[in-house]
Amino acid sequence: MKNRSLRTALLGKAFVPGAVLVLVLAGVADAHTASVTVASPGPAIGPGTPFTGVSSHADCAQGLVTGGGADQATGDNRAGNGNHVMGLSPSADGATEYLGTPGVVGADATHWLAFGGSGSNSSPAFSTTPYAMCLTSNGIRHTLVVMDKAAGPSIGQTSKLVVATCPAGTRLLGGGARATPASVGSLKPIASYPTFADAAHDFGQKAAADGETNPDSWAAVGGIGGGRDDDNTTYAYAICTGFGVDVKHDSTTVHFRETAGPTVASTSQAVTAGCTADDGVLVSGGAAASGGSVTTTDFSKAGSGGTHLIGSFPSDADGTPAAGGSGTAASWTADIHAGGSPSPNTFSDVWALCLNVRDGR
Repeated sequence: MKNRSLRTALLGKAFVPGAVLVLVLAGVADAHTASVTVASPGPAIGPGTPFTGVSSHADCAQGLVTGGGADQATGDNRAGNGNHVMGLSPSADGATEYLGTPGVVGADATHWLAFGGSGSNSSPAFSTTPYAMCLTSNGIRHTLVVMDKAAGPSIGQTSKLVVATCPAGTRLLGGGARATPASVGSLKPIASYPTFADAAHDFGQKAAADGETNPDSWAAVGGIGGGRDDDNTTYAYAICTGFGVDVKHDSTTVHFRETAGPTVASTSQAVTAGCTADDGVLVSGGAAASGGSVTTTDFSKAGSGGTHLIGSFPSDADGTPAAGGSGTAASWTADIHAGGSPSPNTFSDVWALCLNVRDGR
């Protein structure tokens, strides 16, 4: 078992430097560039009591947030079965969430929020480490945050899928997922992934597949175990290039990987996908605990209501989380936990979204 831990521009604040990857087109006088820094302040301890949550944030001192993640420490006893990711979402100030009216809810966000939640048990070993992907580009100087939400899931052993879609003429750079409230201990996001608002992908029900380019939407799936509540809400966030940014010379590529498991109670499994040198820079990533075949069939939940995410974060090719001074982050890792019961028909899914910038604007 795992034991580790609008159109208006807004200005950002501080960051902790992490990993940087720079793409430069040599030989062009006005070469276009894109660099990504992984910012993380380290772990936030908690939640310390059952049916509560803990929030933490990573901040971009320069550049704009294009995505982000979280990595959780669960401890080495059965209490860790209930520690789960409750949210991965952008923020304007590092504290305030975008929870209001769906649509374009913000611009030029520079902070990333990570939320951890607990079930019926808690442990002093619990913590959540946030990661922000901070993009600096002389071509993409502004971004938008698009949010959509839906009530649910409210009935035990069910899920709710929500899709946020970028406005026409913009490019998807990343996204996130959130489920509230934390007081419902078995409620959590079980999937957060890039997709397309088209019939071929059943308007977000099917995820972007390996090698697909320029997805325009981000899907979030909220899942629930045995609990229920009438006020449960699932949120999806898409981070898109800003209005007026010419994206015809930029492209994104999806890399995806799916593996069977974990199926054994109290165990977890990590899976990693990455960008190649030809893909450009890693700008964001996604993760899911699913029933499998998420790129060819509509999303289905895993075989147990307790299966959950304990990690979705930038990493190296071996799945080691990115950290200050660790070098480039060209991969994304998903860490899936079976929970306290066996979880048949469970699959671990991960997405890496890569950005390639070109000259010719």
